[in-house]
Amino acid sequence: MRSILLGPSLFLLVCIIAYPVYYAIVLSLTNTHLLMPNASEFIGLKNYIELFLNKDFYTALYRSIVWVISCVSFQLIAGLIGALIMDQNFKGRGLVRGISLVPWATPSVLVALMWAWLLDGNYGVINDLLQKLGLIRHYIPWLAQGSTALPSVILANIWQGTPFFAVMLLASLQSIPEELYEAAKIDSANSWQIFWYIKLPFLLPTILITSMLRIMWTANYMDLIYIMTGGGPGSSSMILPVYSYIKAYKKLEMGQGAAVAIIQVVLLLIVVLWYLRLLKKRGRDF
Repeated sequence: MRSILLGPSLFLLVCIIAYPVYYAIVLSLTNTHLLMPNASEFIGLKNYIELFLNKDFYTALYRSIVWVISCVSFQLIAGLIGALIMDQNFKGRGLVRGISLVPWATPSVLVALMWAWLLDGNYGVINDLLQKLGLIRHYIPWLAQGSTALPSVILANIWQGTPFFAVMLLASLQSIPEELYEAAKIDSANSWQIFWYIKLPFLLPTILITSMLRIMWTANYMDLIYIMTGGGPGSSSMILPVYSYIKAYKKLEMGQGAAVAIIQVVLLLIVVLWYLRLLKKRGRDF
């Protein structure tokens, strides 16, 4: 009976996850090129060796690390601040909580188009606002110069991803027993002591879990960057998912594109396993 019930789920798991991963691994060991699909040959680890000898791969890897750490760190900080604010009693709190979810609910394509318009170097709203405030003299091509392209896309991702942290942390804050706050008031604890000794210990498990989820999602997130900058100018905003996509569907080198994807999966798996060990250790502490 158990096998019958688990059968459909296992079948879907194999079809949706196992087979695509297997096919990607096999593809990464060939020299498959879409211009000559019938001339595909097994070449072993040659694609991986070529990638490890390619400077562009390490550039994309470095940009990916900067992308993930910057996005997740700032989203966590902004989300924590937002959660602490929305946990207070004030008029219109329900409305603020609802509006705060709008960025998270907005499709990535729309977010990319909106921020590309806001940051446009010719008629962008942000340039106009900064110029009127006297902060800049000339319009800045945010998405068209190497020094500002990646930070601009990171800003867009922070705007979209912060509500996830805010909502999750707010739910954790609301699970704290009121008796702890009452005891803290009796002991004349100030706001900082209440946060450090009461709120933060309750928030830590949620912070660890949500951070792990955001690390995985952000590392695989390519649509925002691809629409806003295409990985450019040059390779200034090139991350591994965009690099893999360009290899596979722009240069038509499916074998190398698959190899980049497999390397990213392995790197993420290492990070996740380390994070799970950290969660297990924290679980014993809590």
